[in-house]
Amino acid sequence: MVSIVDERETSEHAEVSHQWVRGDSQGPGAAAAALNKYDVAIIQHEYGIFSGHDGADVLHVARALRVPSIVVLHTVLVTPTARQRAILEELVRQCSTVVTMTETARQRLIDYYAVDPALIRVIPHGAADNRGYRQDRPAATAPVILTWGLLGEGKGIEWAIEAMTQLRDLRPTYRVVGQTHPRILERHGERYRNSLVSRARQLDVEHAVHFDARYLETTELHGIVRQADVVLLPYDSREQVTSGVLIEAVTAGKPIVSTGFPHARELLSSGAGLVVERQHPAGIAAALRRVLTEPGLAARMAAEANRIAPQLLWPAVARQYRAVAAQALRADPVLASA
Repeated sequence: MVSIVDERETSEHAEVSHQWVRGDSQGPGAAAAALNKYDVAIIQHEYGIFSGHDGADVLHVARALRVPSIVVLHTVLVTPTARQRAILEELVRQCSTVVTMTETARQRLIDYYAVDPALIRVIPHGAADNRGYRQDRPAATAPVILTWGLLGEGKGIEWAIEAMTQLRDLRPTYRVVGQTHPRILERHGERYRNSLVSRARQLDVEHAVHFDARYLETTELHGIVRQADVVLLPYDSREQVTSGVLIEAVTAGKPIVSTGFPHARELLSSGAGLVVERQHPAGIAAALRRVLTEPGLAARMAAEANRIAPQLLWPAVARQYRAVAAQALRADPVLASA
């Protein structure tokens, strides 16, 4: 693994073989040299990860690679800037294969970018197995609604808090788990979280809304997810084609209520969740009420989540990447003749 850091640090992870320090003029070349020691390079692309305007420095790495490369696109915008479009199209040209994590993202690439459809493969995001641990909640226990992940504006938590005012009779506990996104924390501190706390207080639901600002290790997070009756994703985005939290919720076998961002509409279409309008507290509240009170609905949603989960687990995802990597190696004329 080549990790991208703001300053060189002591890595606690044995798999990190090289650190690319943002802003280092020699960084892209050194990163490419490190990757060239391996058989295949996989580039995880998101505009905000790499240095340079819109992460343009990733192109220096891609051009310097001498091994087959696979680029995994975490974001595919319908209306990118001219620079964003140029970066993505050039990056795809430099790579052997392009992976999207949803069919929606694949179709966007075909419709809005100059990309050869034959190069595109769809491989899910992947998640650890957290199935089979559903804990039945005693009838007298307040239902638990859970949202987790890095916190920042656009997560839509304010609309979820407002929805709690319409569920007072059910006495739910709404847990918001996760630290503020590090970049947001650097620039704005805890302004967004503090505004949410104030909103809950103003709406007189502060007793029902609980914030946990920690970054949790996998075991503890899995335990919290297992305790939830329903997972809520109230995101504002209309563009999001990949959500790791959504995948993790499905692979935990949890009923889901989500706003209709593209990945949610695609993954929940067979019945693992209910899709609601963005920024619509009444719609969120109505969907949560259905899951928590409608006989059999939560069980049917959980059953469907468990049905589709196996194809989303890391072992299944890894097998697909191995197959794509093997194909890339066979297609390389130098390596194929070696």
